[in-house]
Amino acid sequence: MGSAPPQRFSRRDPPRTGFDFTLHMRRLCEDMVARLDLLRHVEMSRVAVSFAQTRRVGSQGMFAALTPLRFAGGQTHIFRRKRRWGIQRLYGDDGREMLYILNFYLPRFLDLPLREKLATTLHELWHIGPKFDGDIRRLGGRCFAHGSSQKRYDAHIEAVLDRWLGFGPPESLYDFLRSNFHGLAARHGRVYGRRVGVPKLVPID
Repeated sequence: MGSAPPQRFSRRDPPRTGFDFTLHMRRLCEDMVARLDLLRHVEMSRVAVSFAQTRRVGSQGMFAALTPLRFAGGQTHIFRRKRRWGIQRLYGDDGREMLYILNFYLPRFLDLPLREKLATTLHELWHIGPKFDGDIRRLGGRCFAHGSSQKRYDAHIEAVLDRWLGFGPPESLYDFLRSNFHGLAARHGRVYGRRVGVPKLVPID
C-alpha cells in the first residue's frame, strides 16, 4: 500500500499500577458475544478495543464508536478521482490483522449510568456486520447504520441487553462500570489502556 505504514495495536510499557480499562472492556465484550447468538459472528481477537480522552466532560458528545477497517461489502479499496485508495492496516501483537476498532471516550463513557454503559457497548457491537468482513451492519435506507427509526433501534438494543443479563453473566465482569471515571481513578490510582490512532486513507500503488 501507499506511504503510510501499518499500525501496531500494542502497548509497550503498561503501567504496573492502575486500572486497565480496555482490558476489562474486552473481557466484557467477549462475554457478550459468547452468550448472545446474534453476536456469535464477532471475533473479538480481530477487534481492537481502544479509548480516547475527551476534552469536554458532560452528557453531550460521543460515548463510543465502532470504526470499520474495510469498505462496503468488505472491500479493501475504493476508487476516488481515478485513484485507488485503501485504509491503513492495523495489526495486533500476534500479527493478526484487525477488522474493527471499538473506541470508548473517557471520561464521558464512564460517567454514564451503569445500564447505559452496557447498552452503549452492545450498541457498538451490534454495528459489526454479520459477515464479519470489516464492514458494518447495513440496515438499508439512507440511515443504514440505525435503520429508519432510531427509537426502534434503541429498543432492540435494550431487548438484547435484557437477554444478555438474563443469562446471568458474573457481575465481576461489569462491576467496574458501577463507578464513574473519577471514582475508578481514585480507587486504582489511574485509568489506562490501549489507544489506537485514526487509520488513514492511503493510495494503493
